[in-house]
Amino acid sequence: MTSTHWKNVEAEAALDPELPIVDPHHHIWGKGWSHPLFEPYDANELIADKADSGHNVIATVLVDSHAQHFSDGPEAMRPVGETVYAERVAKESEQRGGMAAGACAAIMPHANLCLGTAVGEVLHAHAEASPRFRGIRHMLAFDAELPPIYGASEAEISRRPEFREGFAELARQGLNFEAWALQSQLGEVLDLARAFPQTTIVLNHLGGPLGIGRFAARRAESFQVWRESMAQLATCSNIVVKLGGIYVTQTDPANIQWPARPLTSGEFADLHRDYVLTAIDLFTPSRCMFESNFPVDMLYTSYNALWNGYKRIASGFSPGERAEMFAGVATRVYKLQQK
Repeated sequence: MTSTHWKNVEAEAALDPELPIVDPHHHIWGKGWSHPLFEPYDANELIADKADSGHNVIATVLVDSHAQHFSDGPEAMRPVGETVYAERVAKESEQRGGMAAGACAAIMPHANLCLGTAVGEVLHAHAEASPRFRGIRHMLAFDAELPPIYGASEAEISRRPEFREGFAELARQGLNFEAWALQSQLGEVLDLARAFPQTTIVLNHLGGPLGIGRFAARRAESFQVWRESMAQLATCSNIVVKLGGIYVTQTDPANIQWPARPLTSGEFADLHRDYVLTAIDLFTPSRCMFESNFPVDMLYTSYNALWNGYKRIASGFSPGERAEMFAGVATRVYKLQQK
């Protein structure tokens, strides 16, 4: 499946086009990057989506993309290459100005927390590479029964003593943690949040609700289990949640059936609505932010339709609540400069 031809699909008229949006979760995969499911998505494509979607996307946040790492030097320091790259993209977008400005306004790369206290040197190197560095993601997502595309290479990494030692370094440097975990692992995230209440944990992709593998035939039951886990997480004031990015945990990559055309905003809204509204009910708008998860979600919809879909879902909220979820929460969490 390729989404290249989707770029020629006529865009929908943007709903509420003046509403400021901070896209708090995207990746950049350059032309030398390859993956069996995902196409390259370079900085120019990101900026084009940001500037030409019809939506008022004022800033974006780059999250650990497994790309642009240094190719040599100490292994632990190689992810700093992504921060160096993202800082360059940020400066170039500011130079372009207009709707192109604001790309990579915050940077959340990878650092291996299993280095323990030694990860502090890596965090310092990221900070020296860019003043936009705000924290890291060490992917936790793993399930022995599911295809190994989600992130971690083994279970329960976050429970290791050395991981916890590394995690403590985040608080010492005032940094956030991006938590990409699957529904079956949300207890791990809860443990982290309780053990480190001073560290902001950003729960990626609605906590990875599962509708595949052993959950495929039990989706209603799975939804309730996910909701119960999310309710526990919501009791931790240091957790905020990103609303979106659930398609890959609802569709089995081993037997994937990508749509023959990009989903319309209405279809996109139907796919996400129950999960999004449940999360907002649990966490309140003051701890939720809509995300694009591009280019992963480009596999089934356009940047333009995605934001229209979220606006449809959020139509019942007050203007203040919508402003929070589309920009305000991300602006605070990632300490973005007010424009």
